[in-house]
Amino acid sequence: MLDELDLHLSTITNRYGRPFQRKSINAYKFAGVALNNWMTEGGIEGDFTTCDVPTLNRFFRWYYETYDVPKSQDGKGGYTGGTNTLQRNLRPLFKYLEEEYDHTSPYSSKKLHRYATPPLGKPKTLSEEFVADVLKATGNGSSKVRDFETVRDHAMIRVLTEGLRAEELLNLRVQDLDLTGHTLVVVPLKMDRNSLDGRTIPLQPKTVKALTRYLRVRSSHALADSTPFLWLGTRSRKPMKYMGLYRMVKKRAEQAGYDPAEVTPHSFCHTWADDLKAAGVSGEHIMAIRGWRSPAMLRRYGADMASTRAVNAVKGLGDRY
Repeated sequence: MLDELDLHLSTITNRYGRPFQRKSINAYKFAGVALNNWMTEGGIEGDFTTCDVPTLNRFFRWYYETYDVPKSQDGKGGYTGGTNTLQRNLRPLFKYLEEEYDHTSPYSSKKLHRYATPPLGKPKTLSEEFVADVLKATGNGSSKVRDFETVRDHAMIRVLTEGLRAEELLNLRVQDLDLTGHTLVVVPLKMDRNSLDGRTIPLQPKTVKALTRYLRVRSSHALADSTPFLWLGTRSRKPMKYMGLYRMVKKRAEQAGYDPAEVTPHSFCHTWADDLKAAGVSGEHIMAIRGWRSPAMLRRYGADMASTRAVNAVKGLGDRY
């Protein structure tokens, strides 16, 4: 049934009219595997069509007590929302069973116990000093620094300051750069490369210089002519993946004298939003560059600095009377 679900999802589109990403399909199948393992260990015979509301309620309670509760007691932030994610990832399976096997979906019942998402943590905007020090740790854009890893890391951090999400940055191709026009194009993560809805990202002059220097050292990489991906690894000699970016940001922060636990690649997105808000860029323009459709996202990003921006804005007015 999970193989059938895989094939089914690979032939249809999601609610936005876009093909399902392989990562999403694998997540839905993984949720099914977790349910199957629980059924096997519990001696529940039959396939997924034997799962009714009480059965799923027992499964979700077991998962919550096994995985979420221990994490909530580690003193590092409480409920993680893993059960909520599992519930959402199992929904496509039971929707498929309803369509193909006439199995009434437990999700249509009000008696199915829902598990809430975890409360959103307060985002942390990076200070100007932090960003400056991390850039210094990667050579600060000096033309004298020419080793591949340092030049690459400096360019990646520069691009992070332009507000790109980690996956957007890692999915960049060389062809997405328009350094002459001081821009790059980000293709929406859940759309194909030929999408007409790509977002144009304006680049700071120093980011353009950093990318120019990176392209120069990239040309000598073993994979330079065999992959279109912009960011190439060192040890693996393959295009960069998320863990490579994650570790790089942590390492450079530590080299700059900061606690690596205080930063992730996504921290730069909040910092970018705060920078533009503080500079007086309109919310409409910020949403257009970032690709946001909801004003709620505009309010969330850089929210921890909202009071500071408001105070500085009012101070800038000087004497009003």
